[in-house]
Amino acid sequence: MWRSVSPYTFLAPFFTLFAAFGLFPLLYTAYVSLHRVELQTPGAMEWRGLGNYTALLTDEFFWRALRNTVVIGALSTVPQLLMALGLAHLLHYRLRGRTFFRTAMLLPYATSVAAATLVFAQLFGRDFGLVNQLLSVAGLGPVDWQDGTLASQAAVSSIVVWRWTGYNALIYLAGMQSIPAELYEAAEMDGASRWRQFAHVTLPGLRPTIVFTVVVSTIGATQLFGEPLLFEGSVSGGISHQYQTLGLYLYEQGWGFFHLGRAAAVAWLMFLLILLLVGANAVVARRRSRRDEAAAVAS
Repeated sequence: MWRSVSPYTFLAPFFTLFAAFGLFPLLYTAYVSLHRVELQTPGAMEWRGLGNYTALLTDEFFWRALRNTVVIGALSTVPQLLMALGLAHLLHYRLRGRTFFRTAMLLPYATSVAAATLVFAQLFGRDFGLVNQLLSVAGLGPVDWQDGTLASQAAVSSIVVWRWTGYNALIYLAGMQSIPAELYEAAEMDGASRWRQFAHVTLPGLRPTIVFTVVVSTIGATQLFGEPLLFEGSVSGGISHQYQTLGLYLYEQGWGFFHLGRAAAVAWLMFLLILLLVGANAVVARRRSRRDEAAAVAS
């Protein structure tokens, strides 16, 4: 009897903590999103049904925050993963000081998001920022990185790219080291160059790792909060909300306007958006895998 019960006993602490700090808040947030709840009187709930969701879908600032989240996510995720893949490919080969470079890759990830964002805010300063000084040396005019829409979104994205490129590079490096060396030896005997080895051996072997990093980066981009908040220090994301993400919009609704019910609705819409994006990535990856299997069988 103990042999059959003991595995559940060992797993009980995890499921207890998950139910208390994961499942219950998730379900309670869904319950709150169906009510009108104010921060001043959190105990007084007024049933609204889908009223909070209807109000969000008719709010132009919600759609602007959603658009900003998608744009900043694309500007940060695509360059980040491409650069991480290139750095991992370089570190995969024998390189002098590889241990130092691998350790240095993690330093941006270990840096506090507050410290990193404050430094980047100074770098992108309009009057005395280093980036504008470099642009002036190149003969270009200064850019107001905190006022322009695309400029501010690019500046916020650069912080994300700086912090997470090294982390993803080490994940790719670990995936590359799990690829059998015999595949590279066979490709080299066939006369394949390093580029062809990378395209036909490394990338197919890294496909599960690439899918994992895309999913994790997508989730992180959807929940982006610290970088845009500290870039200017405003929950509105600039004067015209030009880089306000869904995370900032949620914070503004809950702790700026004191509408906890509407903030809970934003949280659930973000949760559903993440499920949609992760599901889309899974479908694309599954179709690609089936296509490759069919091509392998045909050949």
